[in-house]
Amino acid sequence: MESIHPIPSETTPPINKPAEPIFSGKVQFSGKGGEFFGIWIVNILLSVITLGIYSAWAKVRTHRYFYGHTRIDDHSFDYLATPIQILKGRILAVVVFFIYTFSISFMPILGLFIALGFIFLMPWIINQGLRFNLRMTRHRNVRFAFKGSYGEAFINFILLPIASIFTLYLLMPYVIKRIDSYIHSNISYGDKPLTVNLKGETYYLTALICFVVSSITMVVFMGILGVFGLNLLDVENQQGLENSPAMVMLPILMMIAYVLMIAIVSAVWHAAIRNHIFDNSHFEGVATFKSELKPIPFAVLLLTNMLAIVFSLGLAYPWTKVRTSKMLADVTNVTIYPGALNLIDTAQEQQSSFAEEAANVFDIDLSLT
Repeated sequence: MESIHPIPSETTPPINKPAEPIFSGKVQFSGKGGEFFGIWIVNILLSVITLGIYSAWAKVRTHRYFYGHTRIDDHSFDYLATPIQILKGRILAVVVFFIYTFSISFMPILGLFIALGFIFLMPWIINQGLRFNLRMTRHRNVRFAFKGSYGEAFINFILLPIASIFTLYLLMPYVIKRIDSYIHSNISYGDKPLTVNLKGETYYLTALICFVVSSITMVVFMGILGVFGLNLLDVENQQGLENSPAMVMLPILMMIAYVLMIAIVSAVWHAAIRNHIFDNSHFEGVATFKSELKPIPFAVLLLTNMLAIVFSLGLAYPWTKVRTSKMLADVTNVTIYPGALNLIDTAQEQQSSFAEEAANVFDIDLSLT
């Protein structure tokens, strides 16, 4: 008896199997504290000697060091901005800042209008700063790009934060989620946009955990204060408060408790949100990401970094920056697919560094997670 084989229908769609990755592994960071210390100290000395002019070269040297020592699939990142680009933008931004300061001091009404205008200008500055930074970043000879719009930036960076004030900041986790979604969903690598799917409940749950952690820290600290309070009463009855060792220890304990709380809360928030963003972002057919940052090790790192900087009078800063970059690289996994070999580096107009440097002068943080 002949076996009967079903005839495949012409309308049956083909089964699309996921492409085999060409690389899957951790991000590698090979920077060393001693090497960066040499760059950092020279940058500071030359910036002071040149009255800040060399700071543009210092910024480029720093970026190129960290970009060049960060590798994925044995390919390092490139920072393409030139010191002259940075210097021109910085000079323009400083001029704008001094005009604003002069107006506030001698013509308050004009200064008020300038400040109001700056509120409406800030979304543009943020967009241009992100656009410049990403355009100057390259991997595998393909540049990144940012395509955010002024309207979205105005809503996310101006209107929603103001609205959160009237909700006693209960809206703030949602606002931060909107800001993160806006920034990351407008990033592209070559001609591939980054697909992002962030969830508001993750931000609210993380905010709740941070609130509980900070509350527990404060309760423990208040308990310690209670013990010292009883000790103070005993000492007051015996020799007076001015000679009490507890009076010396009390401010120190307050500072330690505050620093500890900041380190723990910052670590919990940063770890949870970073993991959520990386795990829910991908370049379709090009790359997926996974972050496994743990709150406790990261809190220990933040705390020891702060202590090292304080007790070294700032000289340990290069070491802390390198060890932070190494930890973040070690917990970041990237999977690259064959589509990465076919990317097109879309041509874009040359971006001015003015907005980025204006953001630095006016103390606007444009860093990505």
